[in-house]
Amino acid sequence: MKARFVAVAIVGVLIIGAAAAYQYRLELLVFAAPRIADLRDPIAPNRPVTWDAGPATPEAPANARPPNIVVILADDMGFNDISLYNGGAADGTLQTPNIDGIAKNGVAFTNGYAANAVCAPSRAAIMTGRYSTRFGFEYTPFMRIGLTIFEWMRAPDEPLTSYLDHDRGSELPDMGEMGMPASEVTIAETLKAAGYRTMHIGKWHLGAVGDMRPERQGFDESLYMTSGLYLPEDSPDVVNARLDFSGIDRMVWASVRYAAQFNGGDPFEPDGYLTDYYTDEAVKAIKSNRNRPFLLYLSHWGIHNPLQAAREDFDALAHIEDHTLRVYAGMIRALDRGVGRVLDALDAHGLTDNTLVIFTSDNGGAGYLGLPDVNHPYRGWKLTLFEGGVHVPFMAQWPRRIPAGSRFDHPVSHMDIFATAAAAADATIPGDRVIDGVDLLPYLAGERSDAPHEALFWRQGHHQVVLHGGWKLIVSRFEDKQWLFDLDTDPTEQRNLADTHPDRVAALASLLDAHNAEQAESMWPSVVNAAQRIDKTEDEPYVEGDEYVYWPN
Repeated sequence: MKARFVAVAIVGVLIIGAAAAYQYRLELLVFAAPRIADLRDPIAPNRPVTWDAGPATPEAPANARPPNIVVILADDMGFNDISLYNGGAADGTLQTPNIDGIAKNGVAFTNGYAANAVCAPSRAAIMTGRYSTRFGFEYTPFMRIGLTIFEWMRAPDEPLTSYLDHDRGSELPDMGEMGMPASEVTIAETLKAAGYRTMHIGKWHLGAVGDMRPERQGFDESLYMTSGLYLPEDSPDVVNARLDFSGIDRMVWASVRYAAQFNGGDPFEPDGYLTDYYTDEAVKAIKSNRNRPFLLYLSHWGIHNPLQAAREDFDALAHIEDHTLRVYAGMIRALDRGVGRVLDALDAHGLTDNTLVIFTSDNGGAGYLGLPDVNHPYRGWKLTLFEGGVHVPFMAQWPRRIPAGSRFDHPVSHMDIFATAAAAADATIPGDRVIDGVDLLPYLAGERSDAPHEALFWRQGHHQVVLHGGWKLIVSRFEDKQWLFDLDTDPTEQRNLADTHPDRVAALASLLDAHNAEQAESMWPSVVNAAQRIDKTEDEPYVEGDEYVYWPN
């Protein structure tokens, strides 16, 4: 133990000494940070996960029980990253037949919206069926050291200034303490009260300590992602793509390790490529619970960076010449394969007809990957509230209730997952708070033809949006900018009508003000205000006149 702390101290001294050379600061951090973490908090070898076994024989046939609920959440998957919407992902040749199959066997939501353009607030809304700003979950949890890293990431000649609040940053709680309060009622708690077995696999990002952990938020069992390498970087079974132009990518490489945790135990290594590992465990969990109603929240890390493809997937895509795109496409291929295996497991146990499966992404694809088409045809990226940041893959199947091959064009939201799943399970929704999500089943069954939502709202500090009647108002109060789009005629947001429709702007702004009056103060402050180009990736040079918006973390 003493030797370990001595080693940590030595590495730390080396970092501090070498950090005086500005151009090497981030590179040294990327090299040393995971090694310090390994010394301070070692990761054990893989441990087999044993899921609690349900009854050996069913109390009732599968179709006579309440439906199983499976929510599969991808991370940072853009609208163009599946073949359903655009014919082919990546370079246009990659097919995602298993993800597409959910829609073909059920419904494709053509206007499915993430609850936020960044992961943690979006996930909070999925879990609760509420705007996360109703309970102060407005900004992404941020490491205190992150401000220092941002300083190191900034190029001296960066044309767009990012603003960092070091005073507020020094007062932030530990990142794991920034999460969803225990007073919120999750879909897991709601279904557990209705007799469901509840399981979580993968990313959580809603607090890592105490009552904020998944095991304390309604999940009976949780295979928890403690860090996000898909495989060790030097594994012969993985192909990496580092993005040297992206400070965010380098920061991710500096902070991720190859680790998982089961039910709050010590961290251990996963078994194989992370996306496949989570899929393996999901298949095991389904088998263990095949004789009782269950909720499975399969929250993949894929296809979030660091970009790492399983070698078998990389090798299968030799026709894609661009290395980064080929790795990224391999990650999509693994995710699609995993979805297929989950669906096959349901089928093998006779559960398909009576299982509601929902697939979506927490937000749109990221511009800092340098891949220009991930959100095609929409403008913007993760972190921005343009369509590219929030208009995401979204589909569902439940053969007993949802007609195969359906298409639903009205806007729907992540928040609807809570209300729809609870209604399917005949579970009681909390009556002591506003639930913003809507049960979509009557709409999908043809019992209702109106729009589920009169309006939808998004808020990231000063960067806010209201969507009402096909009109979308985007505001950035930090820069005193606004954009108005008629999505019915201009779904890709090419024509800003704010100057020519001032009455429409005023009406939508009034709706936004009324919504904001109902929201809570953020539980922690924004400490970063970073410029995000709307139409260019981070790998493209800024040219005077390029549109941008500021993102508050």
